[in-house]
Amino acid sequence: MSSSQTAAPGGRSPFFDFSNMKGDLFGGLTAGIVALPLALAFGEASGAGPIAGLWGAIFVGFFAALFGGTGSQVSGPTGPMVVVFAGLYAALGGSPTLVFAAVVLAGVIQIGFGVLKFGQYVKLVPYPVISGFMSGIGVIIIALQLSRLFGHEPEGGGTIPAFTAVPGAVMDPNLIAVGIAAMTLFIVFTWPKKFAAFVPGPLAALVIGTLVSLFIPGAPVLGDIPTGLPEFVLPSFNTGTALIVLEAAFILAVLGSIDSLLTSLVADNMTRTRHHSDKELIGQGIGNTIAGMFGAIPGAGATMRTVINVRSGGRTRISGMTHAFVLLAIVLSLGPLASQIPHAVLAGILVKVGFDTIDMSYIKRAHKGPRWDLALMVLVLGLTVFVDLITAVAVGVVLAALAFIKKLADDQIASVQHEAPPQSSEEEVTLLSRCGGRVMLFDFGGPLSFGAAADLGHHVRSRAGGKVEIIVLDFARVPFIDVSAVRAVETIIEDAHDAGKDVYFTGMSEEVEAVLHRFAADAVPGSEDKRFGERRDALNAALTRLDKKPDPVPAA
Repeated sequence: MSSSQTAAPGGRSPFFDFSNMKGDLFGGLTAGIVALPLALAFGEASGAGPIAGLWGAIFVGFFAALFGGTGSQVSGPTGPMVVVFAGLYAALGGSPTLVFAAVVLAGVIQIGFGVLKFGQYVKLVPYPVISGFMSGIGVIIIALQLSRLFGHEPEGGGTIPAFTAVPGAVMDPNLIAVGIAAMTLFIVFTWPKKFAAFVPGPLAALVIGTLVSLFIPGAPVLGDIPTGLPEFVLPSFNTGTALIVLEAAFILAVLGSIDSLLTSLVADNMTRTRHHSDKELIGQGIGNTIAGMFGAIPGAGATMRTVINVRSGGRTRISGMTHAFVLLAIVLSLGPLASQIPHAVLAGILVKVGFDTIDMSYIKRAHKGPRWDLALMVLVLGLTVFVDLITAVAVGVVLAALAFIKKLADDQIASVQHEAPPQSSEEEVTLLSRCGGRVMLFDFGGPLSFGAAADLGHHVRSRAGGKVEIIVLDFARVPFIDVSAVRAVETIIEDAHDAGKDVYFTGMSEEVEAVLHRFAADAVPGSEDKRFGERRDALNAALTRLDKKPDPVPAA
């Protein structure tokens, strides 16, 4: 894949493209302003504190833009990453050395994904699975904020404790917090688009909610926020926590990679460019590795911030780096003001984020598509909310793959049941008719999957009974063959030989022939008069052979 940067003379892309400087600076400034309330909210929701969210947006945003492969992408903390990180933070008791060891390791794994060119495989996750876990993450984000809307903190981590804490919060509300939360929700859900070009809705809610809290105190606020540069965190873990750290790191790496590459596709569609998947993974990995070393929460490509950046004129890596510098200037100067932000404001902003994360566009149209896709999406959503992300994605991918293989196998079995394959020419149909049912042609119709292999021999055997004397196996549309399919072909040949029938091969590529000879050398005939380039030739040879033989005598 080519980089999204403008090509320089000689065919190479410049590392920095200054041709769109004004658009990049304005796009980065706008994205940075939008990222401020989200970074604070994600940091607070993660358990590591709002300042960790800001530094996450700075480190991941800067280094992912500097070394990544999507010019207009803006990176930082995202809902999916925060959900996993918050669970890890709770599971490890908030121990910085353990928690951020997982973040560093996740970054290293992402770099490994990029170096090993896994970018193309990350994008193979089926859409219903992606829709299911993204919608599930949206539900989790909303669930974790429900108690905060009423001025309370959810008890314990996870979705179920968050839901069970809601009745108590509703029965004992902090009315000032409820009022501020209601105002925040109203602003973020109804903020006019014509104003959003100048002041984004989340930023307006943050400022207005904080000002109201200053004049009408009583709602819980963030409190003291550290200012200045972050301290270095030395990652470490022991044998007792290694499994938790490794599992969380892998989930963060996979989730961050999927999230980032999906956002890259959105950026491609908007800018008419093409991102470099593996380079993007390396950039994201570097950003998360450095973020973990300084106690910042992990991040990924952020769709909303990327869209805002592009719409504001951002096109190159300079825009993403500018977004990080804007946040750096804010965090070094406005820390004391941020301490007055109410929890209810950030909770309201995150409820909107959670709502936007839910794939409403697919949910509204899901009933029009295949029922299996809808069932798969609902299953993955449920597993994401009530079990964990890695289980949800793993189960979803496995079930989707099995369903695809089953459909492919059914189509392949159906193709061998045709008396004359649909692609047969008039000449081939005539030749088959002249053979009088004594020749049976089997067109495999595509790659022989292991899903079809189990039933293939049975279906050929059932069709090739009676007076059939010659079986023609057409491999013209079989580009490759695995061991399961080899065993099925071997069974077909052996059954034919036992029944006194001849087997002709046609259209077999060198690769398929080599595999058959390696694994089924004894069964595959070696004589050239039974291997043909086209099935027309095989049918002509079969007809010639039958003409030299007397018709079979009917049984008495």
